Amino acid sequence: MPFSTGRAANVDSVDHIRVIGITGGMGAGKSVVSGILRSLGHSVYDADSAAKSLYDRDEELLLAVRSRFGEGILNPEGRLDRTSLAEVVFADSEALNDLNDLVHPAVARDFAAWLDGLRAKGVRLVFREAAILFESGSHRDCDWVWGVQAPDGLRVRRVRDRSGLAEAEVRQRMARQWSQEDVMEACDSLIVNDGVEPLVPRVLSLLENLSF
Repeated sequence: MPFSTGRAANVDSVDHIRVIGITGGMGAGKSVVSGILRSLGHSVYDADSAAKSLYDRDEELLLAVRSRFGEGILNPEGRLDRTSLAEVVFADSEALNDLNDLVHPAVARDFAAWLDGLRAKGVRLVFREAAILFESGSHRDCDWVWGVQAPDGLRVRRVRDRSGLAEAEVRQRMARQWSQEDVMEACDSLIVNDGVEPLVPRVLSLLENLSF
């Protein structure tokens, strides 16, 4: 069932850029879908990567995070030690919520600036990839949302292979996000990335059926 409440306003505006959100849990394959879109010439904003880079280029954000979590989350050079921060927030739901409250506004500002740059170039369709699109409220900036899904066991294996984390730790981090069922229920369209169903034809089909 589409989760349409609060979606992007002023869709009839002449300068409105259509934004499609791409979301899904850890290991679902959002980045693979984004890669397909980029190969087709589309612009994709990776909110998760942007958040990581903002710690290094937004001094106000780093100061706020340091104030909340202490000097222990910094490396000897005074920059963020992401491993130390992850150990704190993924073991404490309140800490994770506090971190999100600090990061989301910074990402929103960065996305708005990115969007303005593309608007000036005449771009009319972009994509926003985010693991916690709904939890962060970022879906409100999207006209539609595509959800990427995969079996839980496969998702765990993918995350383990790329991160080296133990299965228990992967599942602990997954548990901090919405369940895959809840996320998919909130999306407008679904993309199955189970290693069996081909991805490219599905992405092409969704693109061909866009109407605006």
